[in-house]
Amino acid sequence: MKSEASIKFIQAKWNAPSQVKALCTTRKGGFSQYPYDSLNLAAHVGDDDQSVSRNRKVLCDSLQLPAEPCWLEQTHGNRVVNLESESNRLADAAIAREPGTVAVVMTADCLPILLCNRSGTEVATIHAGWRGMVDGVIEATVNDMNSPPDQLLAWIGPGISQQCFEVGNEVRELFVARNTGDESHFVASRSEHWLCDLYGLATDTISRLEVAEINRSEYCSFSDNSDYFSYRRNAVTGRMASMIWIDSSA
Repeated sequence: MKSEASIKFIQAKWNAPSQVKALCTTRKGGFSQYPYDSLNLAAHVGDDDQSVSRNRKVLCDSLQLPAEPCWLEQTHGNRVVNLESESNRLADAAIAREPGTVAVVMTADCLPILLCNRSGTEVATIHAGWRGMVDGVIEATVNDMNSPPDQLLAWIGPGISQQCFEVGNEVRELFVARNTGDESHFVASRSEHWLCDLYGLATDTISRLEVAEINRSEYCSFSDNSDYFSYRRNAVTGRMASMIWIDSSA
């Protein structure tokens, strides 16, 4: 974990080219009060608007971002937006190809997935919860990249771990109907309930798409209350931001 001024964040650990900058914030370093304490970056969760604005400003200032992040209105769907050519931000994934455009997704248990190509000329963010994965948000994003999958790198950021994520039969059945091999990522917990491995499901999906390299964090947003927001744990809570951009000065 790194820090810049008051902001604490996770830097993506992968073999991205030097001009690609990628990170995920924690909940530390902001101004929001309980239950959004303290670096809540979401304006849609009931937090005070002024606190969110201050949090976003300190984020930009502390990390010296090249521009305000392109905040999305996430829907747990599969729409991918091209940030330089589309103004509609109703999406769960975003692609950027121009230096200085900061792609971002917000999470609090769902997986943030960051993509870039080996040459560092295009990047993407994906908000990957179970609904989005069933709807094919990962596939849609990889397909919308200009680069072929064998030239792409992926990093999966902090999300909820399998031991903390219990789902009903209906969720397991949706995944298995989509791909029978997905059943290996569900472990029976009690009658008609399963522990769901989002990390494993995302990793296998990316692997099936033949993406060249996959890296992932091992943090659990649910079990680490001090560093991460978790919707499953608290319901009313904030959101972390996972960001990626191409640095024109690198």
